[in-house]
This record gives sequence, structure tokens and C-alpha cells, in this order.
Amino acid sequence: MRIQTMNNPRFTKLAAVALIALALSACSLPKRPALETSSWMVAPERSGTPYKPRTDLWLKMGPVTTTPPFDGKSLIYRLGDQRYEKDFYNVYSALPNEMVSNATRQWMNSAQIFSMTVGQGNGFFPYYILQTSVEEFYGDYRVRPEAVVSVEFFLTATDPQKRNPVIGKNRYTKRVPLKDNTPQALALGQQEALAQILMEYEVALYKYAGNLPPPLGQ
Repeated sequence: MRIQTMNNPRFTKLAAVALIALALSACSLPKRPALETSSWMVAPERSGTPYKPRTDLWLKMGPVTTTPPFDGKSLIYRLGDQRYEKDFYNVYSALPNEMVSNATRQWMNSAQIFSMTVGQGNGFFPYYILQTSVEEFYGDYRVRPEAVVSVEFFLTATDPQKRNPVIGKNRYTKRVPLKDNTPQALALGQQEALAQILMEYEVALYKYAGNLPPPLGQ
């Protein structure tokens, strides 16, 4: 029996034909477009007159949680009662809980209800903590396009005796009509909805600040 080797002229010719065919096949494959994404930020800013401070103490932002499926970076569209879709081509610049946390801290600092409102990563020992739950954060397209934002706030006092630490609990839901179905309109609508929530909550927080339990050791 005669064995073909790499030095066999016939083998070399067949290999060359196969390589040419493979190259032509690769060149004929359609090119897939690159995945292009747009990034959106929800960051409302307070522009009103600051309050007359009711306390010289400070407030610390506690954990901000987000209910699934609104806890990712993709914009969420509600298309039916049980149907939600994620838009992987349009994403938020930060996670919704991060955007809400930053917006709330900056908003309350501008309101000047407390002497200052610090972020969760701050090393100061907290007397009063504001925890937040983002329960809805999407665009509703079932009837007419609307931005939907629901946030619940929990103001608590540090209590080593483990008694009820809750000073106040407030939940808000806002729906803002959108001018069109674009992702930009949704991001702007959510920003307006969050601004409306923070405008209402600052009134409640100002009332709480006038009747705070004494700090630890006082």
C-alpha cells in the first residue's frame, strides 16, 4: 500500500485548492454590524430656595435597592400586563439605584434640611439614615407612552437598644406622559418623575427633621 505524504504533488495540489476555497468562503460571509449602544442618565437637580435648617445634624444615605427586573442598566419597556422587554441598545449610564441615590443626596443637600447629607461610602458614624427602595423604573407603552417611577423612603435613627428605629416611611409613584416613543423621551420622563417624587418627599423630610429623636448619648 502506498501512503500519501506532504511531499506528494497530488496531495499538495489538493491542499492548495482546499485553502483557496476556504478563503473565498470566508470572504463571502456577511459582516455583522457592531453593537452600538446609547447611554442615558437620570439626574434631576433641585432649583428651589433652600429651607431654613431645623437641625445641625447630618443625614447619611443608606442602602438603595431596586426591585427586579428594573435593577439592570437596560431601559425597560412594558408592552403588556405581564410583558416587559429590555433594550440592550439603550442603557443607563449607571444602575438605577446608583442614580436615585446620587440624585437624592444632592437634592437634600440643596434643600439644606439637615446640615449635610453624605453618601453611603462616607465613614462618619450615622445618627440618622435614609434607606430607599426603587420599586418601579420603566416605560409603560400599553396605552400611551408614560415614564413610571416608584420609590419608597425609610428614615431611621441609629438605636443600639434595637427598638423600632423607623422615624418615617413614605412611598411615591409618578407617571409622566412622554412626547414620543424614543429612549431619550423615556429618560427625560423618568427624570421628571423622580424630580416630582423628591419635591414631595423633601416636604415630609422637613417635618421629620423638626421632631427627631435625640442622637445617641444625648
